[in-house]
Amino acid sequence: MKKTFAILLTVAWLFPAGSVWAGNLVIKGSTTVLPIAQKIVEAYMKDNPDVKISLSGGGSGDGIKAIIDGTTDIANSSRFIKDKEVALAVEKGAYPVPFAVAYDCIVPVVHSSNTVQNLTLTQLKDIYMGKIRNWKDLGGPSWPIVVISRDTSSGTYEVWESLVMKKERVFPAALLQASSGAIVQAVSKNKNAVGYIGIGYLDASIKAVAVNGIEGSAKTTLDGTFPISRPLFMFTRGWPEKDASSFINYVLNPEKGQLLVKEAGFVPLY
Repeated sequence: MKKTFAILLTVAWLFPAGSVWAGNLVIKGSTTVLPIAQKIVEAYMKDNPDVKISLSGGGSGDGIKAIIDGTTDIANSSRFIKDKEVALAVEKGAYPVPFAVAYDCIVPVVHSSNTVQNLTLTQLKDIYMGKIRNWKDLGGPSWPIVVISRDTSSGTYEVWESLVMKKERVFPAALLQASSGAIVQAVSKNKNAVGYIGIGYLDASIKAVAVNGIEGSAKTTLDGTFPISRPLFMFTRGWPEKDASSFINYVLNPEKGQLLVKEAGFVPLY
């Protein structure tokens, strides 16, 4: 897997980087990637005042759909594109090109007053299937568990479904949220709650929980020991040209975009 990402990084640096074309870019997609994109877009437009960029969230699925439909230049995604999405894009005369732009780990979070420190992957799966309903069964307080999850259009949900749920569905009583920020808000206001977010969304209002005894961090993400880790992507509609090429180069530049990845709380590629 890491070899594939290295290839993507290598080919990215083949773009001509010496010129900037005046124009406009549209970027849509993942709310997980959004804090990274916001910082980079702001810095890029400051360095390139002739380029105007429109940025919005909505979820990885929405971003990839926009790439397929031709309504965005770049799609942010916290998951890789599906085979059926590639097939649909090709039918419409486009081929989505992926660029890994950062690494991330999906961290389970609870209310700051919850005494639970660690959960196994099996326990997380049982919580999200509705099999474990009280924190006392996990060594915590005698509180009913309120399960909070991302909606199914989210790339974070799909990675959680794959790595934690092992393709089992989250049980119907779970409360669905449209963004990682909404999960932070919901968990911070409910002492019974459990949720999951990208590492860049962690703050003092919630408490991170270790998984299988391993804390989510930049180190455990890069060395692969944290069990719910993933790359984050930007997709272009065909091989990027002009402003899109220049922007992707900026994102991947160790002295520019990758410094901002770290500032956003995520894990740089290098």
